[in-house]
Amino acid sequence: MHDIRAIRENPAAFDAALARRGDAPVSSDLLSLDEARRGKILAAETAQAEQNKASKEVGAAKGRGDEAEFERLRALVAAKKAEIAEMNDAAKALDAQLTDKLARIPNLPANDVPDGADEADNVEVNRWGTPRSFEFTPREHFELEGVAPSMDFETAAKISGSRFVLLSGAVARIHRALAQFMLDTHVDVNGLTETNTPVLVKSDAMYGTDKLPKFGEDSYQTTDGNWLVPTSEVPLTYIAAGEVIDERNLPRRYTAHTLCFRSEAGSAGRDTSGMLRQHQFEKVEMVSVTLPAESDNEQKRMLRCAEDLLERLGIPYRTVILCTGDMGFGARRTYDIEAWLPGQDAYREISSVSTTGDFQARRMNARFKPADGGKPQFVHTLNGSGLAVGRCLIAVLENGQQADGSVDLPQVLAPYLGGKTKLGADGTLI
Repeated sequence: MHDIRAIRENPAAFDAALARRGDAPVSSDLLSLDEARRGKILAAETAQAEQNKASKEVGAAKGRGDEAEFERLRALVAAKKAEIAEMNDAAKALDAQLTDKLARIPNLPANDVPDGADEADNVEVNRWGTPRSFEFTPREHFELEGVAPSMDFETAAKISGSRFVLLSGAVARIHRALAQFMLDTHVDVNGLTETNTPVLVKSDAMYGTDKLPKFGEDSYQTTDGNWLVPTSEVPLTYIAAGEVIDERNLPRRYTAHTLCFRSEAGSAGRDTSGMLRQHQFEKVEMVSVTLPAESDNEQKRMLRCAEDLLERLGIPYRTVILCTGDMGFGARRTYDIEAWLPGQDAYREISSVSTTGDFQARRMNARFKPADGGKPQFVHTLNGSGLAVGRCLIAVLENGQQADGSVDLPQVLAPYLGGKTKLGADGTLI
């Protein structure tokens, strides 16, 4: 959510920042609504003052026996009361219009975000690992002999429809091991607080974390009006809603492993093979709530937490900073980590780490109390995948694949797999 006062003070800068995202200028419409809203508020305040004055004079007129003046003043009081109600209702309606328009405007990009139209204009900032040279043509994850029997799309479609998968046996266990490995690393190494969150949330939580009103079609809503989470960013971030947090208790750093649900409304025809893009998937999320002065460094810290997981797993990756045209709605700056998938001969996104500045905090009124006793200020919120579990499974399977369809697994997963380090071509752990 944007601060209308900041737009009022520098509308040209606001429009220029939106133009970097490819959006049309909107400050003129916003300020017209704001002026009309403030005009109604002023009119109500003026009428209230006139009503108060007339109310005081009513008694005096009655005391003097001036019935004509008494009746005139009483009628004036009644008229002003009706006028105040009318002006207040009009101000509320205009305020609702203004709030709705502000809620649909994306966050402004940070100054260091590169300009660009789409993912082709993203800028690589880091690369780790060397993609393996295969003596055979590498295949995609779902084509491997050791994987295919335990990655069942047909049965999942019978149960739930397209873009679902039924994992079983060793593949399901590897998937679970990856999530446990991620959580343990975030808690034991990175100092995040493990949190078990609801996956069904109220509209207020979706709105406060910028998922509503603009992107309702991308999520699943239940018949009672609640929502299945698109990511645990929503409940983790919304913990701070309505709070005034003591500065000394920041940052707050959370991690959670949850099911996530997305309708993939805008991705028809994309990544239909395999389990790269699903309606239901699992993710280990990171969320930080921090002081404004520390949020840029916090984003770098979170990025390293995600990159380190891939390094421990031995998965080559590259990190890009997204250009203005490819950033998400609520992001001020986003880094994507892309894991190497030899079956696709391409790097594919496995984590996004974003800072929203105070964009979400304004929507959910999350503030902190400065240690020096100053006026409460809005916190900054950040979120990042650490990591997408299904996509990490794909990367592990494809990078570790052997010619016979078996898979060599990362050593760091052995403690979670009973000491086993290989998925055999027959689908069993060895």
